[in-house]
Amino acid sequence: MTAFLTQPSVAPADPSWWFADAMKQEAGQPPSPSLSGEIAVDVAIVGGGYTGLWTALALKARKPGLSVALIEAGLCGAGASGKNGGKAHGYWSALTGVANSIGDDAALAVARAGTVAQDGLRAFATAPGRDVWWREAGNIRISAAPAQDAKIASYVDTARRLGVPETARELTPEQVASYCRSPAFRGGVFLQEGANLHPARLARALRKAAIEAGVMLFENTPMTGLDKASPNRVHTPKGQIIARDVVLATNAALAAERRIKPHVTVFSSFALMTEPAPEKLVAMGWLRDEGISDMRMFVHYFRKTIDGRVLMGSGSGPISYGGGATAARLCEDTASALRAERGLRRLLPGLNDVAVAKAWGGPIDISADRLPFFKTMPGTRVHYGCGFSGHGVNPTYIGGQCLASLVLDQNDMWSNLPLCTRALPSLPPEPFRYYGGRAIRRAVLACEDAEERGRTAPLLATAVAALPRLFGLRIGTR
Repeated sequence: MTAFLTQPSVAPADPSWWFADAMKQEAGQPPSPSLSGEIAVDVAIVGGGYTGLWTALALKARKPGLSVALIEAGLCGAGASGKNGGKAHGYWSALTGVANSIGDDAALAVARAGTVAQDGLRAFATAPGRDVWWREAGNIRISAAPAQDAKIASYVDTARRLGVPETARELTPEQVASYCRSPAFRGGVFLQEGANLHPARLARALRKAAIEAGVMLFENTPMTGLDKASPNRVHTPKGQIIARDVVLATNAALAAERRIKPHVTVFSSFALMTEPAPEKLVAMGWLRDEGISDMRMFVHYFRKTIDGRVLMGSGSGPISYGGGATAARLCEDTASALRAERGLRRLLPGLNDVAVAKAWGGPIDISADRLPFFKTMPGTRVHYGCGFSGHGVNPTYIGGQCLASLVLDQNDMWSNLPLCTRALPSLPPEPFRYYGGRAIRRAVLACEDAEERGRTAPLLATAVAALPRLFGLRIGTR
């Protein structure tokens, strides 16, 4: 099998390999009940993924007597929280882009908050009785084409300029090979903050912890309406929740909200999981647990599992129109699954004869500056968090702390982060956002594919791919 296969080995479909494994581990335990009737609580949380669950736990930790109810439309962890690559790290790995977006001091504040979040994640994941496959060894970005080489220096230069040189260490091709050997790998950069975990098991562990903390948790309970008042009313198919505060933690679904839509668009990301092949990993010299990704804009991200599988993801899926997060193509696009498998076969040719066990995809909420934001709707007690931009395992912990501070009116480190206080840039309106985004996506993919093959990118694709930078946008830029 080569990098130029024309169809993926496995068509993408739900659930993710992660979520299926987590459900298998739970051995058929029943879901939490759905909400029936009316209840009154201090705080209602809508969304049972990482953000909602971290928020619930933060609220109960700070104020144990607070009554908290959480509703989830399906099963906790079945969405983005159980579909991602399971790579946990904060913003040291994105310091150049964050500094360009919000300034040096603000970027350092966000990166340091990510380190606090990493500490919190580690403490939760490694607590006795929890098995979420936490493995902490750092994170590596590699160049996989000559055109990607220059990006390596930007990591090291920014870290040095901001006084944190220890966060990014340049790697020669020989040093990269000492972590993992591949003919596609060139130089790279080692980022000291990074861990891998089982994302769906983490989500289910958070669910269990929330229930044990006294959170009233209802699965298979979608929100059908919200009356913003004093108090608020969250409507569901068979009941309602009356609450002083409401937290909306529904990930990409928030991109359709009127106040949020100008600042967020919805793309999709696809991933695959191989069958176990531990002997192949040994032959490649991939003996440790670093997460790895290349330097493409539509990045390939990959990591090992504890049973010798490899996950390969590609953040190159279709864009949605108008912030919609329910289109089938966001989860079922065969071409996107094909790109993930081509990435696997090209970047890790030692796995060319290893079968793909599962492929899947899902929507991701991309903010205009690629940073999440946590806000309160003006004149209400309704709070929300979104815009994780494909990077949520660590930042959702930040989000839980920020949203808890907003609910409790606490003036602290979290509520004063730029993620809560910055003015949000906007994206072009529809239909320009959709059709322009599609054109730019195709152009960037054409450029990056050509660069990987050692060819000159088509002139028109090069020109179109340059448009976001020319217009001062923070997304879609190479």
